[in-house]
Amino acid sequence: MSRSRPLPRSSARRSPRNRSALPVAALAALALITACAGPPKNDAATKDAPYKLSAGTPAAAGPLDSFTWAVYAEPPTLDYISAFDYPQNTILSNVCESLMRWTPQLTMAPGLAEKATNPDPKTWVYDLRAGVHFHDGAVMSADDVVYSLGRQMNPDNGAAWNSEFVNVESVAKTGPLQVTVKLKQPDAMFPQYMATAAGVVASRAGVEKAGKDYGTSGSLDCTGPFKLGTWNKGQSIELQRFDGYWGTKAKSAKAVFTFLTDPSARTNALLNGEADGGYLIPTESYDRLSKSGAGTLFFGEGLSTVNVNMTNMKGVLGDVRVRRALSLALDRRGFVKAGLGGAGTATSSLTTKAVWAGAPEKVRDSAFAGLPSPDQNVEAAKRLVEEAGATGKTVVMATSSIGQDVSLLATAVQDAGTRIGLKVQLKTIAPNAFTSLFTDPAAREGIDMFPETYYDSVTDPMDLLSNFQTGAYQNYAGYSDPAYDALVDKAKSTYDTAERMTTAAELQKKAADQLLWIPVAEWPTAVFLGKRITGAPTTISYLYYPWAADVGAAAR
Repeated sequence: MSRSRPLPRSSARRSPRNRSALPVAALAALALITACAGPPKNDAATKDAPYKLSAGTPAAAGPLDSFTWAVYAEPPTLDYISAFDYPQNTILSNVCESLMRWTPQLTMAPGLAEKATNPDPKTWVYDLRAGVHFHDGAVMSADDVVYSLGRQMNPDNGAAWNSEFVNVESVAKTGPLQVTVKLKQPDAMFPQYMATAAGVVASRAGVEKAGKDYGTSGSLDCTGPFKLGTWNKGQSIELQRFDGYWGTKAKSAKAVFTFLTDPSARTNALLNGEADGGYLIPTESYDRLSKSGAGTLFFGEGLSTVNVNMTNMKGVLGDVRVRRALSLALDRRGFVKAGLGGAGTATSSLTTKAVWAGAPEKVRDSAFAGLPSPDQNVEAAKRLVEEAGATGKTVVMATSSIGQDVSLLATAVQDAGTRIGLKVQLKTIAPNAFTSLFTDPAAREGIDMFPETYYDSVTDPMDLLSNFQTGAYQNYAGYSDPAYDALVDKAKSTYDTAERMTTAAELQKKAADQLLWIPVAEWPTAVFLGKRITGAPTTISYLYYPWAADVGAAAR
């Protein structure tokens, strides 16, 4: 699931995802899994990152009757098997819970499973919490887990997370509160994805009762700190505190998510108090919001990179020299300043530094050593275009008014092409149709590349690097290299973190050498909190962590 407003990984279902690695021996108990280090913290501005990363927001000082949260789009459904993008997961993470939990520190912790063990490389055993209630009052059992994961695996359901289950041989109840997953081969990514929407547990009875309406009306019948309340189509979704929750009760009695598709309207709602807060703040509003006095704009770890996704390597872009030329001519720093409101870091790496947090320092260094400079070099780019015989040729770049991060990146690529003798034609896609680029091959017809902000759903570089394996969901250009495929298989089957990350570093260099996507910038998570609320996490953990339960009244 790539992610990006457009869908990047989220956004469209990506190919196999990934998260942090867990050595087999260490995974004998979940406690050792949670010891994985989180991303490095940057709580001070630097030359390369002239914005401050905050580890979190102040803890709530008291309860709330309700708070309102602005989201940029209405989810088409809240069915967990289709939760592949920002709007769905921002809301669903507070209603439905997974076997494991992604923490605000972007590490893994126990979720509905109080323990996960790995008795052999192809077996994962999940021991469930006792006495967990669904929103209808029924008690969660192993049968519900088997059923819930089975919905992800059933090809007839078209689940967005289906690819995370490709190595699953079986999911079986092995005790009243125990589920055992048998794998076809060792898979270091599968256990990590159990902390995402891929590992959600819903009531079998509730899902079957709702039938085809599940996720679009009525109850979701999950176990989270909030339950689904009123859904006013086209306007808002209300969540109500679930007083039968097994964990710490939500601090607010209600959370109301209001759909504001226009960036200006969303900004104004935050400024005038119509909305108390929001994630995915329009980049053009960073400065205005931070200086408004209406609240506080925070930045946190996002595990997100802004890229140019290659969708056609049969034409002009089939020559790697042309791809390298576009990369060299791109003014990344100018884009960060204009397109990301200055809150970003120019990069030539497809992966963020934070996803390598679990790797030994030597391996982290090797992953970035030798990568091209992110600085602009127009003259060198011109020479490459001339060598490739591509001067005067045309490539098509998709653009959209979905946000200035998308439209200005397209413009920056067009400018880069003009400077080096390429004609970059922009094709405008309506905001509500931009998502189709990630899901529908027909929507990509006639398009050579498009902007994509990709977010990792797990703290592991393989989440992104797997996208270039032959046949991978987001391998839209059809790149195929047996050597690359073999390295992906090797990395995914390796539980030892250091060993897997060493292989991932090789993959990073191969992807960089071939410029399978053009990396542009790292982009932090932005969250705005009005004066009356606090407690929301600053990291991208909000996609799978029940963040709204932590939101409460700010100190006066």
